Amino acid sequence: MSCSLLEFCRLQELHTVRDYLFLSQKSESVEEKNQTAENELSWDSSDWEATWDGGENKDDAATSATTVEEVTAGQRAPWLQDCVVSLSPCSDLLVVAREQKAVFLSAKWRTDDSGREEMTLAVSWTGTLSTDEGECVSSSICIPLASQKRSSTGRPDWTCVVVGFTSGHVRFYTESGVLLLAQLLHEDPVLRLKCRTYEIPRHPGVTEQHEELSILYPAALVTIDGFSLFQSLRACRNQVARATAAGSDVIQPPPLAYKKWALQDMDTIVDHSSVGIMTLCVFDQMKNASVLGGFNASVKGSPPAMSQYVTVGGGPYTGFYYAVEGSSQPLLSHVALAVASKLTSALFSAASGWLGWNRHKNEEEAVQKQKPKVEPATPLGIRFGLPDSRRHGESVCLSPCNTLAGVTDDFGRVTLLDLARGIAIRMWKGYRDAQLGWLQVPEERGDREFSPSASLPRRHALFLVIYAPRRGILEVWGMQQGPRVGAFTVGKHCRLLYAGYRLMGVNSVTSKGWQLHTQQVCLLDTNTGALRTVNIPFHLALSDKKSERAKDMHLIKRLTTMLRSREVEPDLLESEAKSVLLDIKHPAVKKQALESLLSNKNAPVSCLINVTSALNDSLKQQDPEEVDAALLQLCSSQLKLLQLYTDIQELHSGGDRDACPEDVRTRACTNQDSLDGIEDELSRVGPTLQRYAHLAARPSVSFAQDSPDSPMPARVFLSQMECTEDEGLRVTRGSEAQWNHLGNFMFWGCLCGKSPPHEVCDALQQAGISPQQLLSLLLSVWLQREKEVLQKPQEAVRNLHTLLSAISDMKGAVEESWDLQSVSPWWQQVRSTCIQSHNAAAALLAAFVAHRAAKASITSRGDSKFQSEWEAVSLELEQWVVCVHQLEDVLVLQTLLLMPPPQGAAGGAAAQCSIKTLLEGGTGGIADSVSKWVFRHDLAPERLKDLLQKKEDREGDDGRAEQRAGEEGKEKDETKEDTDRTELLVAVCQRFPHSLSPDLLFAHCCWEYVVQWNKDPEEDRYFWLAVEHLKLVSSPHIQLGISAMMWSTFIVKRFSAAAFLMEKVGKAPKDRLCRRDVGMGDKAVTSFLGCCVQLLQILMEVTGVLVKNQSRLSFIDYYADSAVEEVSPPELSVEEAWCGAEGPASLAELALEQRGIHYPLVQHHCLLASLLHAVMTFGLKVKPLSLFDSKGKNAFFRDLTTIQLMPSGDMDPGLVSLRQEFLLRLLTAWVQAIQDPSSSAPATKSPPVPSGGPTADWWPSLCLELGSLMQVNPDILRRHIVCELYNQGLDLRAEEVMLEVEDKDVLGSQLLVLTGQRLSYLLLHSQSQTQAAMELLARLPPTLCTWLKAMDPGELRCPLVPLSQTSRLVGRLVEILPENHAQYSLALHLLEAVDALTTEG
Repeated sequence: MSCSLLEFCRLQELHTVRDYLFLSQKSESVEEKNQTAENELSWDSSDWEATWDGGENKDDAATSATTVEEVTAGQRAPWLQDCVVSLSPCSDLLVVAREQKAVFLSAKWRTDDSGREEMTLAVSWTGTLSTDEGECVSSSICIPLASQKRSSTGRPDWTCVVVGFTSGHVRFYTESGVLLLAQLLHEDPVLRLKCRTYEIPRHPGVTEQHEELSILYPAALVTIDGFSLFQSLRACRNQVARATAAGSDVIQPPPLAYKKWALQDMDTIVDHSSVGIMTLCVFDQMKNASVLGGFNASVKGSPPAMSQYVTVGGGPYTGFYYAVEGSSQPLLSHVALAVASKLTSALFSAASGWLGWNRHKNEEEAVQKQKPKVEPATPLGIRFGLPDSRRHGESVCLSPCNTLAGVTDDFGRVTLLDLARGIAIRMWKGYRDAQLGWLQVPEERGDREFSPSASLPRRHALFLVIYAPRRGILEVWGMQQGPRVGAFTVGKHCRLLYAGYRLMGVNSVTSKGWQLHTQQVCLLDTNTGALRTVNIPFHLALSDKKSERAKDMHLIKRLTTMLRSREVEPDLLESEAKSVLLDIKHPAVKKQALESLLSNKNAPVSCLINVTSALNDSLKQQDPEEVDAALLQLCSSQLKLLQLYTDIQELHSGGDRDACPEDVRTRACTNQDSLDGIEDELSRVGPTLQRYAHLAARPSVSFAQDSPDSPMPARVFLSQMECTEDEGLRVTRGSEAQWNHLGNFMFWGCLCGKSPPHEVCDALQQAGISPQQLLSLLLSVWLQREKEVLQKPQEAVRNLHTLLSAISDMKGAVEESWDLQSVSPWWQQVRSTCIQSHNAAAALLAAFVAHRAAKASITSRGDSKFQSEWEAVSLELEQWVVCVHQLEDVLVLQTLLLMPPPQGAAGGAAAQCSIKTLLEGGTGGIADSVSKWVFRHDLAPERLKDLLQKKEDREGDDGRAEQRAGEEGKEKDETKEDTDRTELLVAVCQRFPHSLSPDLLFAHCCWEYVVQWNKDPEEDRYFWLAVEHLKLVSSPHIQLGISAMMWSTFIVKRFSAAAFLMEKVGKAPKDRLCRRDVGMGDKAVTSFLGCCVQLLQILMEVTGVLVKNQSRLSFIDYYADSAVEEVSPPELSVEEAWCGAEGPASLAELALEQRGIHYPLVQHHCLLASLLHAVMTFGLKVKPLSLFDSKGKNAFFRDLTTIQLMPSGDMDPGLVSLRQEFLLRLLTAWVQAIQDPSSSAPATKSPPVPSGGPTADWWPSLCLELGSLMQVNPDILRRHIVCELYNQGLDLRAEEVMLEVEDKDVLGSQLLVLTGQRLSYLLLHSQSQTQAAMELLARLPPTLCTWLKAMDPGELRCPLVPLSQTSRLVGRLVEILPENHAQYSLALHLLEAVDALTTEG
């Protein structure tokens, strides 16, 4: 019953609003620094707040203050402070504008995490409002328009957004940003827009105020009649809707009447308020006539009606203007005549200068060329003001009753003005940059009925709300000379939004029976987006010290102070609380005091029971007609709950009973009979339970207050229970932690064997709690305390069976009318809980117990039925058989998922699974979970293949003892952890033979690895492992589908980016460019391209177009979309217990739905991938796409399932020359990369892997294959390989490749030059020349000597070659050159020279 701040709405998408309005983020850092410095200079204001009003208000302020978290220095700057913000009085539309742009946020309802409905403001429209160059938004308001329908109850029909601009334009928009009309009323910037709407007069003598919209300019004031505006806006909106529906854009706006005043005798005006029409009393009329007209002034019989305007600014500080309404007849002699003469030019005409409406083109051009006509203003002189030359006003805020106004100035003062007398009646200081608002609170109806003045109209209290942003405090003050009744610490970056009006279009006739849902004052927290309203009780305005309500509030404050104290003795607290509750008179305050006592954490249970009982007895002794029924019901219900709380506490703390009643022993024997056979089931799953318990018992961090063993306070128990109308109890479902805490309090002692279960169940049944809620609480605590249950499973199972049987025997548990041919809702609730639980072991044990209990219940019911119905008994039991089987599968799977990954693996949190999650995951959910486990444990593809093969061998059991012995010998070498992991995976695969078939598991592992690679492309190993898993898929249909989906989903985008990047830079790009365009480093790009080659090769192989003994890149003129039609697609099946899976299509199903690929297009992409891989591996300079013609370029990066126009026929010779040059440079780079000739093996055709690198032996064969596809003569490539190998000194490799060269003559000529370079280096350029070599050089023929001198040994990369290798090379030259060759004789001379050198050496 004190002041409070209530959050009723929250802004969503604040980041979206800020990013749209602030394109440049540079200013944010500066604002953030300013905010940080401001927070560092803040101070704690709690001390002076408490002593602000002396001792009388100290408790009040302490009670009403609501603490909000301080804004930390690291938070963002208050960007919303720089925007124009306006909120509709109905709080359903918020406008945020800055410069030319604006964002509209509309109300939406959503459900929060706890299931409650809450209102939010979400972005509904964004756009640019300004149409003229250079104009900005300067002011805006949201005016809700009332509905004209008879069924309306006070909600607005729609909301109009009025926006003023610096150009002087005023534009009207709908909530969706549609421009209704625009008008240029004055050519100065719009300073402020304000609105006044109709208010029902509270007293007969109060003048009705007309609705109007006022627009303030620096030296003018425009007022638009509210009725005219309302009709115009409705007409415009209807015409816009008709024009939109008809497809026409020709709209004629209706006229709009307004008045325009030129405010004079004031230096500067920054804000205004239109007070409305006022009438002077006779005395004031005569006084004004005497002062203004002199001795001879005459006075009319009826005082004139005048419109009063209050302005603030400078010179004077506050100005009062009066515009006489009515006819031109004089009211006060010649002065009145003079005023009337001024009024003759006041405008009540249609507005001119319409903008924003689509007309014909000629009219549009005329409007653009001709400036709108602006009507002149009627001068209006100031009547009087409050002069203060140094003080400048900043804002004025009019009270709802139009008699008071609050004014802020640049001195940090807030001044309260009496508008009728034109004087300042109160001033507050220390409120720099203050924001003001008003609250008008009606008297409560309950208090009014018992007051002696019940027949009079309801009283209203007026409060002034002041928000001081410099101090971060919101204060509420009573009017006119009242104290401060509330203070809240709200932070320094809030906005106080006060509309000062309600719905437009309301009158005394249409508003009958309406309940206007409007907020008077709202506080917007710009950091959190929370919108809060101030709630002030009416009684805070009462200053009578003898008021009963004031006395009651004093008592409740005294009780609150005592409850906050931690050092109060329980006896003293009980006596004080009892006396306070009995002394309070008003039932509402008494209820609040009782609720405060019951929610206190320091009050003992005995105190609560005694105080509540005393209050209950006191109420029963009073006259029943005077007693508040709700209060009496609260007392009785809380007493019942407290008694139940103490009974359960006593049962749990009483320990074991010595004496056991006869009925308890009988029920125990019955339970033991129904538990027969459960030991066998426990022993069957015992090893798995032990392993699961060991893995689940990993150390974890938790807080002491969150421990399930923590005691449950009475206040928490009371907060979760409530009484129903039929005198029963209902548990309110709060958070999961609260629900589990209550279940622990009720049943954990019974599950541990420390409390009598039947007595606890009897107490709960007598309290009136429904068996369904008790069952839910029991299962929740059982599942939550899984670790403790698995420590002693046999004992816990017996106790659970006892409790479950006792709850099932309660009235209302199992329906008496249950048909045995249908499923029981009671047991279905147990199954549903087990199905949804992630605690697999506890759920399985609960299913064991419930299965036995259900079987016993069905057997007892079936004894009284006919034998023909025994077939229907199995329906419920069949459900339990399926549930138990599924839970056993889940237990084994969850045990596998809990296995910790080895060190160095990817790791991550272990996945949690349940029957529900597996069924909702579709038929591929199980394989997906295992594939994630494979990724976490970094299980190699070959290792996984061996494990699956082991599973098949165990299932076959064909007596292969030798193979098993060999496998056992291998397993001995493994660690215990590897053995456990192997056994668990094999066990899971045996439980799911169809869902975890090898092809499905490899497919899911492939997909998981490529998904993880896509998240972190730098981990190139993931992509390579995905390809390796894909190779192990035996089904060509699945392999084809997975490959195609991988390519289109993850690969082609990065692949095309890499190709375009290389084409742009003309060489292998650097690391920075690769990260910018492809999203990974240069090394990762190299590996990525190598894996792309493998993936595309798999796509080609799986189509079946390859012919034996042909290379995987050879071109075959075959255009079938798919060649796997000869092989029948695999049949996907699931286990019988998991046939009810409903969810997304599995990965295998999606793979089988993929269309066949177009082989030539895949081959075309594989060719490009090989080129890109070579460029990145060897750092070659080339534009890869320039090696293809226009058809080839257009075919790249297309869908592989489409048939594209591919290159055919002979290629352009110039293009072939470029290709040949590239391949020759590639071969040269490969030869240069070879460092150790002895370790090199003959070239093979093994598939490229990322780890091969530039020294891999498959590069020459790959170049030959590329050459055949690119129409390059392969013999040229072979000859180039031979020459480069000899040049590098790798003669043995060169001789092997030489055997495949066809044109021996050309090769001989090339090698002859190379041999001459070797001899030239040995004879002429070597620094260690021997005498024999010099003598040999002298004996050589002159022709040979001249030829050797012409050779350049500098072209040799390895000139120091053993003479034996050179002799062998010359011998091969003589063999391959024909005798009629022109250089045959030169070869013979070389052979003789080399032999001579060899002989003499």
